[in-house]
Amino acid sequence: MDHKTFIKRAIELSRMGMEAEDGGPFGAVIVKDGKIIAEGNNEVLKTNDPTAHAEVVTIRKACQFLNNFQLNDCILYTSCEPCPMCLGAIYWARPKLVVYACTKHDAASIGFDDDFIYKEIALPLGQRSIPMQHIDDPDAFNVMKDWVDNGSKKLY
Repeated sequence: MDHKTFIKRAIELSRMGMEAEDGGPFGAVIVKDGKIIAEGNNEVLKTNDPTAHAEVVTIRKACQFLNNFQLNDCILYTSCEPCPMCLGAIYWARPKLVVYACTKHDAASIGFDDDFIYKEIALPLGQRSIPMQHIDDPDAFNVMKDWVDNGSKKLY
């Protein structure tokens, strides 16, 4: 498998998104069995969706294509090291490999610095810049208990 060919495609997609003026300089490709099954670029501004990063957009497309929420035996190629949100989506999708071009330090050097998120995650809830409030309601946990008892549930 030629990683260079697929990373070049992710980089092409990042340029296309940037030149469209409604996307950022990020692109991604997902490959299964040596073939591209999904590709995308950053669509945050285009869709007004803060989760529409290239990796998330591409993961969504690949999962629809495969009709599965798992990317077993797939490789994700991305023009830049994934941010914390994308990293979470990647772990949930479970590809076998992620290949990236630019580093998170490269991204920070052009104004896309995710370090504050890593720092926020490590802080106690009361010290985070966005306040978080817990409301204890037994009905919420009852739903979870009912899910455990549901004989037709599907684990994911």
